[in-house]
Order: sequence, then C-alpha cells, then structure tokens
Amino acid sequence: MDQTRIYREQLADYFRGGCKPKEAWLIGTEHEKIGFCTESFRPIPYFGEKSIQRLLERLADCNHEEQWLAVFEDGHPIALKHGLASITLEPGGQLELSGAPLATIHETNAEIGRHFDLLRNLTQEMGMGFLTLGYQPKWKREDIPWMPKSRYNIMRAYMPKVGNLGLDMMLRTATTQANLDFSDEKDMAKKMRVAYCLQPITTALFAASPFKEGKPSGLKSTRAACWLDTDAKRTGTPACVFEEDFGFESWTEWVLDVPMYFVMRDAQYVDCTGESFRDFLEGKLPQLPGEFPTRGDWELHVSTTFPEVRLKTYIEVRGADAGEWPWISALPALWKGLLYDEVALQKAWDLVESWTHAEVVALSKAVSKDALKTSFLGKDVHHFAKIMVEIAQFGLKRINVCNDEGCEAQYLEPLFEAIETGETQADRWLRLYNTEWNQNIDQLFINAAHP
Repeated sequence: MDQTRIYREQLADYFRGGCKPKEAWLIGTEHEKIGFCTESFRPIPYFGEKSIQRLLERLADCNHEEQWLAVFEDGHPIALKHGLASITLEPGGQLELSGAPLATIHETNAEIGRHFDLLRNLTQEMGMGFLTLGYQPKWKREDIPWMPKSRYNIMRAYMPKVGNLGLDMMLRTATTQANLDFSDEKDMAKKMRVAYCLQPITTALFAASPFKEGKPSGLKSTRAACWLDTDAKRTGTPACVFEEDFGFESWTEWVLDVPMYFVMRDAQYVDCTGESFRDFLEGKLPQLPGEFPTRGDWELHVSTTFPEVRLKTYIEVRGADAGEWPWISALPALWKGLLYDEVALQKAWDLVESWTHAEVVALSKAVSKDALKTSFLGKDVHHFAKIMVEIAQFGLKRINVCNDEGCEAQYLEPLFEAIETGETQADRWLRLYNTEWNQNIDQLFINAAHP
C-alpha cells in the first residue's frame, strides 16, 4: 500500500490516472459463486476437512498450468493470486474470480473456462458445488459461516446501523461485474452516465435470484433488492453523475461524503466506521489523531463505496446477478459493445440522454421485482433491453475481433435468447421449480450448479 501522504487537491488525480488511449483499453470480469456441500446442500464452512480453507490450500498446491499463490491473514489462506488475477472470498464464503484485464472477450471466456476446469476436479472430489444464482436460495443468514477476514468483522458490526439488509448482502448475494477503461474525463463522464442509466436494464435482463429461504421470494432479483437496503450513503445511483459538469472532482466529492469503514496500520484494520475522510485530511480522525491519509488510505476508502457503477482508475459495472457460464461472458461482451465503440456509445447516449436521475433511481427499485416486465417511460423494460443488446451487438461487430468461432458478438447469444422468449434466468428457475421440481428447492442445487 502506497504510504505517500495525499492532499485534498490530489484526490481526483487518483481517478484521472486511469485515463488511457483507446488502443490500451482492456476489460476485466469478476464473478462470484455461492458454495454448498453436495451431500447436505448446506453452505461450505471455512474450517474443516471439507472446507473453504482446504479448497484454497489444494488450489494453491495443485499441478496446473496456472500457479496460484496463497495470500494469508492470521495464518489462514484468504485468497489466491496469479499475475493480475485473483481468487478471493466474500463474507459468506462466496468464491470470486477477479479476472485479469484482457484485450478480448474471447480471452475472458477462455479465462472463465480455465477457472472452472481448475475447480471442477477438486470440488467433485471434495463434495462441493457452486450455484449459478445471485442469492442463496435456501439457507438463512444465521446458517452461513463467516470467513475469517478482519475487515468483515468491522463491516459486520456496522452494517445493521445503516440498513436492514447489509448482512444479507454480505453473506447471501453473488454478482458478476465488468471493468472498463476510459480515455479522458469527458469519455469517463459519458460512459458513467450511460452505464448508470442502462444498469437497471441490465439488472432486469440478468435477473437470476428468485428464491429466499427455500421458496420464491416474490422477486426476480433478490440480490438487487438487498442492495436497496444496505447503506444508502455508499450504494445506489449518485445524483452527481447526472449533472452537466460531472467529472473527476464531482466524483471525488461524492466519495468524500461516504462514511469511512477502516484504515490499515501495521497490517491491521483500524475501525473507523462512520468517520469522515474529510476530517482525516485535516488530521482530525479520532482513531489516528494528528495523522494524515496516504494514497493507500484513499484507495482503500474508494474501494468501500458500493454504487451500481463505481469509478476507480477504471469503471466497474456492478449490478448483474451471478449466473451460468454463458451469462458471465455475456456481461463484459454487453458492456464492451456499448462503451468501446464510439458510434455504439453515441447510440446508447441518444437512448438515455433524457432520462433523469429520479427516473433511473425509481427504475432501479422496480426491476428487482418484475425484471423485464417492469414498466418504464410508457413501455416495459423488455423493450429497452432489446435496444440495448442490439446496440451492443452493433458495437462488437464494428470492433470486429474474431476467432475461429466468430466475432465477440457471439457471447451475446444468451441475452438475445432471453429477449426473444421473455424469460430471464430467474423466470426459468421459477418455471422448473413450479413444474418439474414439484416446488422442491433442493433440485436447484442439483440443476443450477456450475459445470
């Protein structure tokens, strides 16, 4: 962590440092998976013979083309690293692959395939599985073991003070995320605005979490609904993105208004929940009186903001439920097609330019329930999803990066199928639950597990 002191006038430079020429743009993909024991369908504990700890140890030890190195906290493995990629743990044991920044969706799809190959043999042998869903479908919050990461202890104590569902978000949700680059401040602002407007449409299209505690929740994306009652000051859709002069400074101001979680000193997290980073800049942080923040402190604070689209030194588009492998590859393909071709980006801008902050916030709240059937601007979300995916296809065809199997637009196929049938992943799981599975939620663990 960079220990160089950072001053108020330098904060926006952190985001500005992400500017890259178009030829250097890459795309990263992150996806989480909810684990279970195949004999009981219960969540996988951290400790024990059949455990997350043992899985990480064996992943680090196994003979594979990619050598994964373990990262430890208090003597326990909590993550694995391979180059710019990592395998990490969410609070409830959700396993996340944070993929390396890559040039093409073909490479992303291959990376995902290698990840599942790596997991498959070990998890089958160890009696484990991972669900292709955005929310734990059966077990209650108290049934899920916490991972031994000290930062989660601080968040665990703070979350109930600022929302009703923050602990559910931590323990029971899983998502897929795409990370994208920008060339300059103007390009960043345009991409952020388009991404925020289209994020609720994406949430609806990727909905894959219709169950809670063994039965239908009444929602298509229980995960998305969870985020609506987590912590209003660090989640959602910041109004500043919809201002005409939105840029790095206005984003910096929003981040400064987000209450702190913690800082790191001597490799330990210091609980600073609810404190102000503005006070820290003035040496008035109660936990570290007279100390001033470093660049590393600012980067850590930025990482504890959880809006639907997050700006760091790249743009994170964060609002899709976890899903099956084709859906994981579809997400970066969608956003690359929308944001990386200038003509497609302009088409997307023209679609959403008149949408207001209030309209997008209301849509974000509504889509968790009805997904593609949600009413918006006199039409339904299905209508806008079709336009969105067609623009992405147009953009990918213009970019025209192909392999032996075709251009990157091929990865949009699950989205076109959902639009044609009107059936999201959530709709399909509900249909099977109410018909072939005779409302037996255990069938989900058998039929909705990663290959």
